[in-house]
Amino acid sequence: MKKIIAPVVLAAALALTGCGGEEAPAAGGVENKVAETPQIPDLDGDWKQSNATNKESYQQATIAGDTITIEWVSDGGDTTSIYWVGSYEAPTDGNEPHTWSSQRDTEATDFALLASSDETKEFTYEEKTISYKVSLMGTTTTVELEK
Repeated sequence: MKKIIAPVVLAAALALTGCGGEEAPAAGGVENKVAETPQIPDLDGDWKQSNATNKESYQQATIAGDTITIEWVSDGGDTTSIYWVGSYEAPTDGNEPHTWSSQRDTEATDFALLASSDETKEFTYEEKTISYKVSLMGTTTTVELEK
């Protein structure tokens, strides 16, 4: 009888402990997880209004170096007019939202009929979208740009 009990006890012990079980947490019951640092977004390049109500008229922007240039686009792209030329401050970390206050380039915009006359404009980058307020003829709207 002793010869039969020993293998049964050994089989039961192996079945209860298992071979491929879940790993035990690190000391103190806390799992080791490495926090990922968000990547710094590169906003340089061309952007187009994603919330335009008309496919033929919208705003587009170009960020190059330390300058952001925004244009009104009409006639499906055949006509463009300067809306904003100003300073751009690139993100220094991956945290969102990233905001910056752009200083208008008066030399580039003073004689543009459809250009904003604001001295500064606030921009926000969040979730792959740049947004800012535009006022024209007493109406203010938020423009959203995507690459």
